[in-house]
Amino acid sequence: MNNILKRTLLPSLMAASLAGVTLVPAKPAAADDQVLRDVGIGAVTNVVTGAVRGHGNVLGNAAKGGVTGAAVNGANGLRKHGYRNHNRRSAVQDVGVGAGAGALTGAVTGDGRHTVGNAIDGAAVGGAIHLLTNHK
Repeated sequence: MNNILKRTLLPSLMAASLAGVTLVPAKPAAADDQVLRDVGIGAVTNVVTGAVRGHGNVLGNAAKGGVTGAAVNGANGLRKHGYRNHNRRSAVQDVGVGAGAGALTGAVTGDGRHTVGNAIDGAAVGGAIHLLTNHK
């Protein structure tokens, strides 16, 4: 049964992913450097916090941290209301968005039993992003 599923699902999944990749329009690389920076900070921070807590594997923690970093970056992209607030980040917002995104990402990836731990990991990601990128 397992071989039948592999033979029928994998080719269609590969075709769909290739079609999706080729149809996605390319964005300028200059706009993505801050997102990639925050994704990298999130991935590294979540790997460290996962190792300290003794929970999860390196790749899973890196993926969850990357998604959390992207969420923190996206929330900061919404804060551009004026010239003074353009480059200022809110520590409370970064930690709060990180905690929420960490808990949600853990629930989506099937790690819902450790919701509080995932929220703590996400808060650490938000705090690290705030500390490393504030006023840059």
